[in-house]
Amino acid sequence: MPQQASPRGTYLKIADIVKSRIESDDEMTELPSAAEVMREYGVSRGVALRVFAVLQKEGVAVQVPGGRWRVTRPGQDVTPPPLAERLANLLAEGDLPVGARFPSTTELSARFGVSRPTVSKALSKLEAVGLLSEAQQGKQRIVRALPKREEYPES
Repeated sequence: MPQQASPRGTYLKIADIVKSRIESDDEMTELPSAAEVMREYGVSRGVALRVFAVLQKEGVAVQVPGGRWRVTRPGQDVTPPPLAERLANLLAEGDLPVGARFPSTTELSARFGVSRPTVSKALSKLEAVGLLSEAQQGKQRIVRALPKREEYPES
């Protein structure tokens, strides 16, 4: 973009360019970062974020934890599974055996990009089905059992 170009509408032009890249490249799964958009087009962070907002509104992209943006294609389901199910998957993947300490609410909040109260609610569901020990102030939860498919709590 030329330096003297008006910022009004610039984000729409950049969004069109990025959208055409997505349409021409079936392998593209992730959008460039805000820093990459800023550097490539010589725009501010605010303009870069408006680009992503336009792409999200048009159904071309969805924000994922960590401040990144994922490309969405027609017919693709962009709704992530409920948080309680994603947490149960941590147990099912086998990285945490019975008796291991489960990550803290703060760690899980950062990892999944959700608030601590949201994590607490999901953890309560795992406690209710017996997968985790009950929460106690200052103590980490302990893995009590590994989930079976039918044990995944409904959200």
